[in-house]
This record gives sequence, C-alpha cells and structure tokens, in this order.
Amino acid sequence: MAEGLRERKKRQTKQRISDIATGLFLEHGFVTVTVAEVAEAADVSVNTVYNYFPVKEDLFLDRGEAVIERLSGYVRGRRAGESAAAAVLRELRSDVEGVSPHVGLFPGWADFMRVITDAHPLRSRLWEIQQEALGHLTKTLAKETNAADGDPLPGLMAGQLSWIHSTLMAWIGDEMVKCRKPAEVSRDALVLLDEMEDLLGEKVLNYAVRDAE
Repeated sequence: MAEGLRERKKRQTKQRISDIATGLFLEHGFVTVTVAEVAEAADVSVNTVYNYFPVKEDLFLDRGEAVIERLSGYVRGRRAGESAAAAVLRELRSDVEGVSPHVGLFPGWADFMRVITDAHPLRSRLWEIQQEALGHLTKTLAKETNAADGDPLPGLMAGQLSWIHSTLMAWIGDEMVKCRKPAEVSRDALVLLDEMEDLLGEKVLNYAVRDAE
C-alpha cells in the first residue's frame, strides 16, 4: 500500500527530529542535552517530541524497531533448503562484505558508539532493545518450526543466533572506535564470522531448515 501524504509527513517529521537530536548528542553528549533543547532546535513543541519518541533514549536509538525485527526477518526470508543459522550468517556476511552502515561499517560509527559508551541510559536502552529482539526471534523460530508451547528449543536457538549478531556488532564497534578504515574492519569481521560459525554445533546449523519447493 502506497504511503499517504499524512503518513509521509509524520515519518519525515520524526526523522528530522531524530537527526537534529543526534547531531546535538554527538556534539554535546546525551546527558547534557535536554528534550526541550531538541524541541527548540527542531522548531517543535516538547509534546511533539514525546509524541514521536516516548523516551529520550529513542531519539538517539531511533532504529530500535528495525534492530528488533532484523534477525527475525532474516529467518523468515531464508531460502529453500536453508537453515535459520545459515540465513543469518549469509545476511550478515553480505552486509559485512558490502561495508554496510547497517553493521556499523562507516566512519561516523565511532562517534556514535562513544555517545552510547558515555551515557548509562543509552547503554540500558540498548540492552532492552537487544532483549526485545531476542524475545521476538524466539517467537519467530517457534512459529517457523511449529514448536509446541513450552518447547525450550526456539529460545535456545534464538540465543545462539543473537550471540552471533551481538558479538559481531560489538567487535565492529570496538574496532571502529580505534579509527580503523571500514574496509579493513570488514575483512577482519568476515574472519570473525567464519570463526563463530565453526563454533556452532550441527544441531544449531541444521535447525529450522526450510523445505525445498
């Protein structure tokens, strides 16, 4: 369904507020900048900011919904004969090989990570997002495998796949903070992915294989 004018304007306003807030946080720090200052810089009311972003942390971590959905989307989009783990590894390798901003492979990622490191509320919110993503992935795996209620396997498998993603993102963040070139980090990140895949057992690698068409 095509996006209507009202929806497009709301999306654009939300993005503009987030972009302005991010610029202020990068320049002055997350704790120092107030929501009122963000509203003034964006030429909107404080209530408008809160209508789009119920908590201040989401002004900076504005892609939380996409992060929560990411691994579940990879699993649902797996190919015929492909397991959940294989789909996640394939998609992550594609992003790393393509030096994609989705996995933090761009020069500004170092500054982004420093803001998070310096602000406990952002670290806490990031942890919450990761937990929401884990829960969402567990439900996705349960649905994709028709698991019985109470079956612990989807949750155990979700933990393994989340470990791959979180470890990769944390490692890339650490390397980008060292001001390394994205292309160099990309090459090393591919090696890390290979090493993590080698650590996965056969049960994980062969879980939730999509039937051949």
